[in-house]
Amino acid sequence: QLQLVESGGGLVQPGGSLRLSCAASGFTLDNVALGWFRQAPGKKRERISCISASGEVTVYADSVKGRFSISRDNAKNTVYLHMNGLTAEDTAIYYCAAVLLFDDRSCHETDYWGRGTQVTVSS
Repeated sequence: QLQLVESGGGLVQPGGSLRLSCAASGFTLDNVALGWFRQAPGKKRERISCISASGEVTVYADSVKGRFSISRDNAKNTVYLHMNGLTAEDTAIYYCAAVLLFDDRSCHETDYWGRGTQVTVSS
């Protein structure tokens, strides 16, 4: 069974940091591009970062550029989202998903999603 499982969410104070993990089971991530998305209450889902299968290409939404960093460890079958300088506006459920990442750096979601992990930024 193909699964993506996110972890690492929680409550953090403004200005703090978190590292989210997305672990795959049932398949290997070696040839799979992955992305992180988030959805806040009452808002549309936002694509925030994608990484190519090799890890050589990364893309970021303007809302997180310079604060968030995506990385992967194919040996551990895991992709990470390092989040720094968190603000209340980063509060959301964060999801990872398999994506299609094209040469023009456009990133498109597929049908393979995790169930999400809650990130709450509050003092």
